[in-house]
Amino acid sequence: MEIEGYAFGGRGIAKVPSEDGFYVVFVDNTFPGQRVRAKIDVKRKRHAEAKLLDIIRRSSYEKQLPFQEISGGPYIFVPIEIQEKFKKDSTLEVFSRISGIRDLNVKFDEFISSPSHYFYRNKMEYGFASIEHVPETGEEKDDAFALGFKRRGTWWKVESLDLPSGLFDENWETILWEVRAFLKATGLPAWHPPKKQGFFRHIVVRKSFFKDQLLINLVTSSDGMDQFDVEAFSDFLRLKLGNRLAGFQHTVNDNVADRAKIENGYWKLVYGEQIVIEKLLGLEFEISMESFFQTNPASAERLYTKALDYVFEEEIPADKVVMDLFCGTGTIGQILTTRKSGVNIIGVDIVPEAIEDAKRNARRNGINNITFYAADVGKFLKEHPEFIGRISTVILDPPRAGIAPKTLQKAIELGADNIVYISCNPSTQARDADQLQQNGYVLEKFSLVDQFPHTGHIESVAKFKKVQS
Repeated sequence: MEIEGYAFGGRGIAKVPSEDGFYVVFVDNTFPGQRVRAKIDVKRKRHAEAKLLDIIRRSSYEKQLPFQEISGGPYIFVPIEIQEKFKKDSTLEVFSRISGIRDLNVKFDEFISSPSHYFYRNKMEYGFASIEHVPETGEEKDDAFALGFKRRGTWWKVESLDLPSGLFDENWETILWEVRAFLKATGLPAWHPPKKQGFFRHIVVRKSFFKDQLLINLVTSSDGMDQFDVEAFSDFLRLKLGNRLAGFQHTVNDNVADRAKIENGYWKLVYGEQIVIEKLLGLEFEISMESFFQTNPASAERLYTKALDYVFEEEIPADKVVMDLFCGTGTIGQILTTRKSGVNIIGVDIVPEAIEDAKRNARRNGINNITFYAADVGKFLKEHPEFIGRISTVILDPPRAGIAPKTLQKAIELGADNIVYISCNPSTQARDADQLQQNGYVLEKFSLVDQFPHTGHIESVAKFKKVQS
């Protein structure tokens, strides 16, 4: 198919001639001007959805760069200013359509670019497989030892990374082929996805830009442990990375699900520390292998700065508080305290472990005007009636799926004067904007933030103001 247009979320648009005119096919991770081979996943009356298999001809927009294209960075060869234009236009269109806000261009504030367009990620997960995709021939090689990323459109084979992807640490990805060679020489097999057997499964790497250090986690099965010299591999990593290696841990996971998570297994710290330290807007945060943390820290600083600009456009009376819902490890609330002294911050999250991390990070940063609660949003005011009528602004930063309507209604019932809503999926934010408007909140300002260059993802920040009770 020929890709003729671009839809929100990185979906290319193809039009197939039919008896009734043209039948539209949305193809994930494609770009206008490309000719592609795709597999139809979902067929509906008016359109179909497809997964990209191969790019037969490149778009005239694309420029060759010294990177290896991976499925997680489909637009790596598209100049960044062109990516940003397509993202902006498609996001404003879908947000306006779903939310019903017709004058969105009037309310639109700005498009915020990522400070770094390459090597910006602070976490990457690489998979092993004994079934390898060979890009030069397009063939599938069995009984292999591949280390890299799943071939697009497949779950059973990996394409080895031989050049940097342009997304993660360049030095690490330059030596990844040496890591692959060292582990292959052990004679232990890579994971075989269809058979659910093998030894080497994943390598997960976290990066601290603040310290310029890497935290590495090797995930294996237990089948072959007595033959694997984990200390030798640790020494190899120290030789290659020197002081850049903050820590190395080994996780054993026999779960057949193809995930690098630690649950259903156990892990051991082989060398160094089990955390790295990252800095956001002057504050330090501890990050473990399993912690949630913004993937693009430099861009996250711009995202949070814009959100806090919206918070502090309004005067916050001394007797009122700012509530950070879905606060996680408390990043936004802590940064907020550095912008203006004397403001009381309340952080709320239903996950007790996240709240403990938040308290620990607050102590680390010497912050004492923020209080964290492990609580359900709907029950919060009943358990803490002292905050009724005292909430100046609620900050929402929910997961990608957005906020469940009942939960959003509970947040609305907190009665805040203003709501600042950060979203990693503007389409679900647009859905929630409709509910907010029905409850007396109007959209005042709206900005877009490019947290993930070379992908279809875009984030947004919106400010809603209460105009009626």
